[in-house]
Amino acid sequence: MAATTFYIPSVNISGAGCLADAVKTIKSYGFKRALIVSDAFLVKSGVVARIATLLQGEQIDSAVYDGVMPNPTVASVNEGLALVQKAQCDFVISAGGGSPHDCAKGIALLATNGGKIADYEGVDRSTKPQLPLVAINTTAGTASEMTRFCIITDEVRHIKMAIVDRNVTPMLSVNDPELMAGMPPKLTAATGMDALTHAVEAYVSTAATPITDACALQAVKLISANLRTAFREGSNMPAREAMAYAQFLAGMAFNNASLGYVHAMAHQLGGFYNLPHGVCNAVLLPFVQSYNAPSCAARLGEIAEAMGENVDGQTAEQAAQTCLNAIRKLAGDLEIPSGLTALGVKRGDIPTLAANALKDACALTNPRQGTQAEVEAIFEGAL
Repeated sequence: MAATTFYIPSVNISGAGCLADAVKTIKSYGFKRALIVSDAFLVKSGVVARIATLLQGEQIDSAVYDGVMPNPTVASVNEGLALVQKAQCDFVISAGGGSPHDCAKGIALLATNGGKIADYEGVDRSTKPQLPLVAINTTAGTASEMTRFCIITDEVRHIKMAIVDRNVTPMLSVNDPELMAGMPPKLTAATGMDALTHAVEAYVSTAATPITDACALQAVKLISANLRTAFREGSNMPAREAMAYAQFLAGMAFNNASLGYVHAMAHQLGGFYNLPHGVCNAVLLPFVQSYNAPSCAARLGEIAEAMGENVDGQTAEQAAQTCLNAIRKLAGDLEIPSGLTALGVKRGDIPTLAANALKDACALTNPRQGTQAEVEAIFEGAL
């Protein structure tokens, strides 16, 4: 096996009620003023005020940027950057799910490296560590609070830029499931299926290792056992806590084994139509893995087992099909559409979507490297 590198934040705090402990850890770093990057919903719900109050109790001042929208844009990064400079913040806190975390990563990266966020599209394009970033997570899906991935929508080109850079890894991640109890069912479903996609794509990745395999399979087990409950019973803390750990494990897997065509294609749908990322992943996942199955049938069978399916006596190909059926069943139970047509995707846009997906850096570890025609066919099949 070739030499590998495993990326993860240096400190990760998890568990119900851990936010207060996390703020004491932040105090130990000696920071004086934070920019809290979040969205209007979390401001209205009081989550941001709670964080600011805890910080103030440790003599840490804060300013707030709450302009993050789903699928954060170049404009949002620039607005947050202007505020972090105006307020003279010495670190950044992201509060929320993937959108605030990714926006905060872009802000923190530009604060020290300069230039435009598009300059860093691709892999390890920065030269300096970002402004210190603490990521406080309120959803169970993206794992952006602990990854070196940053996805920013270029609103001019209508694409999502994938920035994969060791320097955007937060220094501290916080996963307090008490902050996740208020997630509505649709968001619980979308983020949970995002986490499942991370685990599956990492497990069939050509860059998988025994470490990422262990993380991915345990994530699949926890998601399969707890996501339906978290969807139906939002205040069920054992299910919420299990999903918090599951999405973190899936993040550990894909942060180091990378992703594949599901994400490469979902990024284009999100950038082009402004669609929810997790829903796009959920719809695409069985179609892409059906395409991958000739190259990784045995691995898909192992995922089926992790999902609680009985594959005894089945061939590798049959077990792979059992996996695809189980994924579709889970998505259906979460009331996620079975095809892209329901999301407003137009057949005439598929050539552009496919061409952009092939350029996406996340596609590099897919077990099968497709052509333009093959990726178009996956999109077509998913309609």
